[in-house]
Amino acid sequence: MSFEELLDKVGGFGPFQLRTMVIMALPRILLPLHFLLPIFLAAVPAHHCALPGAPANLSHQKVWLEAHLPQEPDGTFSSCFRFAHPRALPNTTLGREANSSQDLENEPSVVPCSQGWEYDHSEFSSTIATEWDLVCEQRGLNKLTSTFFFIGVLVGAVIYGYLSDRFGRRWLLLVAYVSSLVLGLLSAASVNYAMFVITRTLTGLALAGFTIIVLPLELEWLDVEHRTVAGVISSIFWTGGVLLLALVGYLIRGWRWLLLVVTLPCVPGILSIWWVPESARWLLTQGRVVEAQRYLLCCAKFNGRPVGEDSLNQEVLNKVATMERVSQRPSYLDLFRTRQLRHISLCCMVMWFGVNFSYYGLTLNLSGLELNVYQTQLVLGAVELPSKFAVYFLVRHVGRRLTEAVMLLSAALTFGMALLISSETKSWITALVVVGKAFSEAAFTTAYLFTSELYPTVLRQTGLGLAALIGRLGGSLAPLAGLLDTVWLLLPKLAYGGIALLAACTVLLLPETKKAQLPETIQDVERKSIQEEEMQVQD
Repeated sequence: MSFEELLDKVGGFGPFQLRTMVIMALPRILLPLHFLLPIFLAAVPAHHCALPGAPANLSHQKVWLEAHLPQEPDGTFSSCFRFAHPRALPNTTLGREANSSQDLENEPSVVPCSQGWEYDHSEFSSTIATEWDLVCEQRGLNKLTSTFFFIGVLVGAVIYGYLSDRFGRRWLLLVAYVSSLVLGLLSAASVNYAMFVITRTLTGLALAGFTIIVLPLELEWLDVEHRTVAGVISSIFWTGGVLLLALVGYLIRGWRWLLLVVTLPCVPGILSIWWVPESARWLLTQGRVVEAQRYLLCCAKFNGRPVGEDSLNQEVLNKVATMERVSQRPSYLDLFRTRQLRHISLCCMVMWFGVNFSYYGLTLNLSGLELNVYQTQLVLGAVELPSKFAVYFLVRHVGRRLTEAVMLLSAALTFGMALLISSETKSWITALVVVGKAFSEAAFTTAYLFTSELYPTVLRQTGLGLAALIGRLGGSLAPLAGLLDTVWLLLPKLAYGGIALLAACTVLLLPETKKAQLPETIQDVERKSIQEEEMQVQD
């Protein structure tokens, strides 16, 4: 008897699985609250050099600023420079016209801001950029906070992927909750930039546990028929988190209180561990038959299946465990030991890098759009809903592989079209960003489901951990790629679109998993590959 047959006896989709999905909704909501938090946390409001002695009278301020600050081509005041000496301004329009040539010849020299900056607080009362002056020459340090956060997620994906395959999903989920809570509170209490970067990096490491544990834990309790719908429904909670972030960011304009509010939901998460079931698949692969029997009987009871201890006795479960047990503990080297697993792992690495690089490159850079940051975040969150429903129908009828490739290709095309549109046409750029977000989110949703189905049970967490690791590498580089606009204004879009196109082509090299049973062992993966090759030869 295989585990799929065992799961069919106790119910592969019912109240037990629905309860698990509801419990797992909280970490899915928490992830976008933290992953997309830099949109508000690290926002850079309009600013200019601090000018001591500025007049309090608003009618005189503009003249004062014109005397002390150079202007950009669009008429706005410079954010990073001031005149070394205040320039003399004509008192009348006629005088200004008469002396225009003289003003150009004697334009005073400009120098960087030396006494700090003054910020526009109409949208944000405080951000890390305004608190520690992460602007102008320090602009890169602001971007680095997101990079270090995703480096933490990258390292955490490795750690959690390995440890959850060795010690189980349930207790590692508790570790993720507790460490995320403690480190989130420390981040909100940061007294300087260095402390903030360190604690945010470690928070990213802690949150990686949610990305690695939640989806496989759900899939390992689901039958083949309901995996797709459950995966799409669960991913809707991510969209809920995106929309919730827009609301919370709008209501809370100070970065410390905002960080505190998105961290506190870890408390009910810690309490929910009592109701989280361990994966019976994983327990059987580890030979822990008694515990697996307890969870399977609980599943049968919740689902209303008349299954007693006699039909799920230890002799039956021992036979299933014997089929699934591995002789050695999983490691990342196991992902490259056999030909087919090596092929799957390398292709998934490219796919996940492209998905994350394009998604976060688009999502974390919301400047130059027609809407304000709160409206943009709300629209980008709302557009995820139709993209998820589209994924549900596409993966069922078209397949996982083609859906993933088409979504990545479409995202690449939106970046390509953005290269052809002038930055002054904000309405068209906004429309392209919204469409690109829909395609990027669809690619992200499909990638999780697709990757989880490619790896066998004994290596599923490890494989997803490796894919997430490379994906977070893409996420960590995405903010830095935005700094390439100093080399060439269009270079960031070219980089995001090019990587998405490469990932789309690589996806086509992976096997299709539509309506396929989850492989249990490495031998199952290799056997399926051989069968597909034989069928291709016969054709």
